[in-house]
Amino acid sequence: MSEPVSPGAPSRIRVALVEDDVLFQNALTVAIGASDDIELAHLAANRAQGLRMLATGRADVLLVDLGLPDGTGIDVIRAAHALWPDCAIMVCTTFGDEAHVLQSIEAGASGYLLKDSAPNDLLHEIRVLQQGGSPISPLIARQILTRFRAPPATASAAPPAVAAAAPSAASPASEDDAVLSTRELEVLRLITKGFTADEIAQLVNVSGHTVRTYVRRIYGKLKVKSKSEAILEARSQGLIGN
Repeated sequence: MSEPVSPGAPSRIRVALVEDDVLFQNALTVAIGASDDIELAHLAANRAQGLRMLATGRADVLLVDLGLPDGTGIDVIRAAHALWPDCAIMVCTTFGDEAHVLQSIEAGASGYLLKDSAPNDLLHEIRVLQQGGSPISPLIARQILTRFRAPPATASAAPPAVAAAAPSAASPASEDDAVLSTRELEVLRLITKGFTADEIAQLVNVSGHTVRTYVRRIYGKLKVKSKSEAILEARSQGLIGN
């Protein structure tokens, strides 16, 4: 079921909610009703209603629960990503496992929150999402960071004579390849997932200035001038996957 709400001022953020938990629905509806810049444009209580809702109008922000009574909210995310390309999508669920997180991001979600936030805090995250941010619960952020962090290099057990000869054994071809540090690879992988410098700073627990320094080093080592060039060059060198 979709419940259009009378249009407000153009500056108001139109929210669509796909959620079967009545208590959560009511709490968020009350919070939105008390806000000056957000309105509830559509409401669906299950997967089927959510999919039908996508054909009835539009929204600026879509909030989706994953555990719906008739299927997964990921189907709604995938369809919304195709039908509402300008809509920012955020998961709000109790599922915090890696499989659900990755499937949601791959389907088109830009944010992922666990249901442990107060309604007013959720309104703040809606505003952040609308402004281009990617709100992520700390637990989920740690999972993403762990997933894309490069494994630590293991020490070689080569005999001393071989180790001593290693510096002079590099071929001209290997000298052309960029040698990124573990942290630089970590930042590059997060860049490929669409995270901004400030969002990466939160994920890796450094300042935004430090992240931008890593980005400049990455560009310099890869001999590129843009994010898209960096991703293409890193993939051509086998530094990151396709």
